[in-house]
Amino acid sequence: MATMIERSFNGLSATGFHRVSYTQWDPSTGAPTRAVVCVHGLTRNGRDFDRLAEALADALQARVVCPSVVGRGTSDWLANPDLYGYPQYLADMTALIARLDVERVDWVGSSMGGLIGMMLAAQPKSPIRRLVVNDIGPFVPKAALERIRDYIGHDPAFPDVRALEAYLREIYTVWGPMTDADWAHMARHTARPHPAGGVGLAYDPGIAKAFKTQPLTDVDLWAVWNAIRCPVLAFRGVLSDLMLADTADRMTREGPRATLVNVEGVGHCPSLMDAASIGRIRDFFAQA
Repeated sequence: MATMIERSFNGLSATGFHRVSYTQWDPSTGAPTRAVVCVHGLTRNGRDFDRLAEALADALQARVVCPSVVGRGTSDWLANPDLYGYPQYLADMTALIARLDVERVDWVGSSMGGLIGMMLAAQPKSPIRRLVVNDIGPFVPKAALERIRDYIGHDPAFPDVRALEAYLREIYTVWGPMTDADWAHMARHTARPHPAGGVGLAYDPGIAKAFKTQPLTDVDLWAVWNAIRCPVLAFRGVLSDLMLADTADRMTREGPRATLVNVEGVGHCPSLMDAASIGRIRDFFAQA
């Protein structure tokens, strides 16, 4: 069985250094021969990838690292919430790749993590060898952003982790496939001690500032998509309002011409915790 340790590194923002935590999964036998980076969505954290990371570490003889982006999980919160954004996230993930001391990495990105991966993969001399994007593409409709704006940025307190789990099941009702054990795992790693007592959500409410203070519009990153040269595997929840069917179809015809996996009965976003999804990602990375 693959082994997991918790590690961290220092990122740098305009207000000073901040700690970025990550889990590192190594194969059970022998030294790793490749590296995989898995990055979560807007309000999530690196522990969402525990099942995937454990499987890939042994199946691919890989070191799999799953950071909690600054402001999430057990990573530090930024002193200035105006700094939460892709320039900071790209800088921090570049520092993480440098720490791994490898020339190339494979990348799995859910939602926000997929956008980070796309932006890195589109750069000249990018270290991204193969890219998996989970329910995200180069076009994000305004309506989906408005839905997200309605639930992020609050800081509710719950009496215990079971109550928090019930809340997660309500706001992430279209996630999947998810077993009861998956929900319990998510809740356990989403909880943080709340200043008012009980437990709260493990992210800084300040990450919502841009959603609350700036006009929301459609996001168009087709120029970024068309600059990507590495192979891409794209997951889409069939019920997703974030990755529309037309967007997914166009992604298979333009730029890196992604291979598309439609996950039935799921919206935003596929959990990547199930055996079928893990197998597709494993086989995709094993091709080279």
